[in-house]
Amino acid sequence: MPQTQLGSSERILDELKGWVVHETPTTDPKAVNGLIDKAQAELAAVGAALERMPGYDGYGDTLIARTPGEGAPVVVAGHLDTVWDHGTLATSMPWKVDGAKAHGPGIYDMKAGSFFAFHAVREILRQKVKTKRPIILLLTPDEEVGSPTSRAPIEKAATGARAVLIPEPAGGPNGACVTARKGVGRFVMKVHGVSAHAGGNWQDGRSAVVALARKILEIHDLTDLPGGTTTNVAPIWGGTRPNVVPPEAGCEIDCRVATVPDGERIERLIHAMAGEAHGIRIEVTGGMNRPPMVETPEITALYEMAHGIAARHGYTLPKQHRGGGSDGNFTAAIGVPTLDGLGCTGAGAHAPFEHVLWQDLAPRCATLCELLESID
Repeated sequence: MPQTQLGSSERILDELKGWVVHETPTTDPKAVNGLIDKAQAELAAVGAALERMPGYDGYGDTLIARTPGEGAPVVVAGHLDTVWDHGTLATSMPWKVDGAKAHGPGIYDMKAGSFFAFHAVREILRQKVKTKRPIILLLTPDEEVGSPTSRAPIEKAATGARAVLIPEPAGGPNGACVTARKGVGRFVMKVHGVSAHAGGNWQDGRSAVVALARKILEIHDLTDLPGGTTTNVAPIWGGTRPNVVPPEAGCEIDCRVATVPDGERIERLIHAMAGEAHGIRIEVTGGMNRPPMVETPEITALYEMAHGIAARHGYTLPKQHRGGGSDGNFTAAIGVPTLDGLGCTGAGAHAPFEHVLWQDLAPRCATLCELLESID
């Protein structure tokens, strides 16, 4: 059991509610910073060494809190932004507790897990619990859009660290943690054609929509399920009116890969689709955003430690390899043992039925806290 007293699931749920009803869409830095303000004030009150990095490019701030100690730190990182717009609480996703489920926008992905990290570090400091290593806590504003401003401080904090813990949602019906993730790439393709009257001089036009449709099929054909590579095109756009040959079209492209060489290959093939021919010009921007997180012996050892701790808290902690990316991709790629998916059980990330199984809050938070205390 952790030395730190964290309280019951009811207590954790009561405080977590305050985080969930504070809506924090990624695109509203003021809203995200409002929750950062609350966390900062409480961490300051218990003596955390704090650094706040101002946001830029339309994103909120990144908060970094440190505890005392010597040696390579244990890093724990969670994001406060969600995919849900303002007003979601008042319309489609009100806060509610329905039996074993607690509902609300972002509660599963990943306010419960981020609260775990904050609560554990706050209580370690408040109760003056001596940990084997110093802890660095990061609360970040932009993971849901690829961590464009928080990636650098995450990688800086992780460089030379003993381990990184990521309390993203636990996965699947058994609440698995994550020991490997696919790499993620994001691209934008824009196609420029030639407009013409669709009836009077069709032959003078060059349809950007048709050219894009052909490229979409090429992109789809890059999928290799046995090899772990998938591609997806959405959204798509193009054209103005039915009687105008469309001069503009475009799409966004998502790709997932199991290995770094696969990511390099897919990036090369998609960028090779750019060019100009037969009156059509194609532009491609973007690339691999998150490198794959590959399970290593060091990650397996971290998992075995967490598995044993979880058993002492009354539950079995399985592991899984997951297709979605997280900030753990960045830290694993620089060679730091990273254990992900240490948040709460539940379901519905990015979906209107998003929820956590609130009775699991205390044992899951205790597992994260014990890891923070005891990794040597």
